[in-house]
Formats: sequence, structure tokens, C-alpha cells
Amino acid sequence: MIVATRDPAHDQPPTMPSEAAPLTVHLAPMRRKHVRSVMRIEQQAYVHPWTTSLFLGELGLRNNRAYTVAHVGSLLVGYSGLMFVADDAHVTTIAVDPIWQRHKIATRLMLHNVRVALQHGAKHLTLEVRVSNDAAQALYRKFGFAPAGVRKNYYSETNEDALVMWANDIDSEAYAMRLSALEAAVPGATIAEVPK
Repeated sequence: MIVATRDPAHDQPPTMPSEAAPLTVHLAPMRRKHVRSVMRIEQQAYVHPWTTSLFLGELGLRNNRAYTVAHVGSLLVGYSGLMFVADDAHVTTIAVDPIWQRHKIATRLMLHNVRVALQHGAKHLTLEVRVSNDAAQALYRKFGFAPAGVRKNYYSETNEDALVMWANDIDSEAYAMRLSALEAAVPGATIAEVPK
């Protein structure tokens, strides 16, 4: 059963997203103080969630990792992570609170991921996704990801395969045009504010 996350700063249920009102989403680097809220989403999003210690360990690897959180007001509604190896960037995780899905928060996080990857000199992006997760695959295809292989039983808790996807030449002019089109489709996207 999926339940809405609660704002840890208040003992009130989160504000429900409105289809009519424009959504202001703020992106910021993930810090230790965010991990408790991240874990609430993580436990809803994944059958075998990462642990608090794993997130804290990842946050300690600042030279080759970048983790981002998405806020609507004071409510943490999503997060993502990147790992850098040579000129490749690997999307390690991305999740959105189920109550806030279908509001382009994952799109905003992916736009931000690409910008951060480019700042780190990446030329290619990669990730793994469950073969059954059609919605996530559709999002990744918009970003130019294409299937490159399958990792058998990658998700051991369900014995499900992972589809390995790559987006190549993200530093090209053609890819910049793709990003511009994706940004234009997200009203009020604040993805240009990438930390230096």
C-alpha cells in the first residue's frame, strides 16, 4: 500500500498537488538532513530500498557523486543521484513520491542530472531500469536513452532483469536541442540553477 509522505517539519499531511496550479519545484544538492525524507520515498518506491547508511556513504563521495533533492515548498518530493566514471555518468537512483508523480518532477530531476553530468565532463549517460517499468523507460527515451543490453536477475528480490540504457554524445549540439525542447515542455522549470 502506498501512502503519502509527511513533511517532517510539520505534523500535517502534505498538500495535494493541483493539476491547475503551476508547480514550483526547487532543486538542491542532497544533504544529510534530507536523508530521513528521502528514506520515506525510497521505501515506497522500491521493493528492496537502499539503507540510510548507503545514502550517507554516497553523500560522502563528493568527488565522483552528485545527489539532488526536489522540493515543493518545504516538502521533499523526489531525489536522484549520479556517479561519474571517466567521461560517463551513471544515474544511480531516481524516485518521486507517488503522490507527486505525473507532475514532471522526474523530468526536472533528469534535466538537472544532464546539466550536472555535463559540468563534470561527461559525454555519455547510462542507467539500469526494470524491464517491466514502461513508464520510466518512456521518460528515459525522451532523454535519448536507448537499450544496450540486459542484466539478468539484476533485481534479486524479484528475480527481474534490468534493461541497460545509454544516452550518448550528451555534449553535442543535437543533444542540446533535445534538452531545450524538454525544458520548454516543463512550465517554470528551474533546471538552469546547477551548483558549481
